Amino acid sequence: MNIKIFQADAFTDKLFGGNPAAVCVLDKWLDDSLMQNIALENNLSETAFLVKIDDVYEIRWFTPTVEVDLCGHATLASSHILFSFYEQDKSELVFHSLRSGTLKVRKNNGKLTLDFPADTYRKVEHHIKLYESIGIDANECYLGKTDYMLVYNTEEEIKNITPDFGKMAKLDARGVIVTARGNDVDFVSRFFGPQVGVNEDPVTGSAHTSLTPYWAGKLGKNKLTAVQLSERKGFLECELKGDRVEISGYAVTYLTGEIIV
Repeated sequence: MNIKIFQADAFTDKLFGGNPAAVCVLDKWLDDSLMQNIALENNLSETAFLVKIDDVYEIRWFTPTVEVDLCGHATLASSHILFSFYEQDKSELVFHSLRSGTLKVRKNNGKLTLDFPADTYRKVEHHIKLYESIGIDANECYLGKTDYMLVYNTEEEIKNITPDFGKMAKLDARGVIVTARGNDVDFVSRFFGPQVGVNEDPVTGSAHTSLTPYWAGKLGKNKLTAVQLSERKGFLECELKGDRVEISGYAVTYLTGEIIV
């Protein structure tokens, strides 16, 4: 069996930036174990699998070790691939995830905009194991549906964090977001996810469903600019719209090919 595979860099307009994701376009769903093995073989933070049903693309996302509920950068990469190779005449795509519901992506002059549900989160008390894994106490700590979010004072603090991934992998969460106000953008962040096989994710669209409502409330505005401060860096424009978050960025194609299984 031959499976079409693509790879695109998301939340960047240049190759070798942003976050690389693999995209597999299927005629029908594969066994879960096969999709997990493909994701492990790809060894990227996420591989997205797509099946078109009528005018909607069902979508699932796998890290090298687990299936996840939501992935922004792999959805952006999937949209870029579909707009480039399958749906050139469309300006909007509709995805459906059994875990996250309906997700829409629209295209405007090359820029792609994700329409995702905003995360719900609550403030939590000092978590000694969490701070031991990060190495520096935060001003505030929140827990969303899947991730912890730690808020710091400066961009420099975010850049200098060096987590203990062994300790972090034992936390009961998908991952840990660290964030602060940015020097040249509204806010900056990093995302760590050793719990799901990704020590540091280059750019994490789904984390911005938590970051956007937080910073919108903190800064008193709904349109925000953001940078994820990984080595590859990611550039995002975010807007809070009620209980939804729009996350915009670019993507570029890196690879097209086939998997033989």
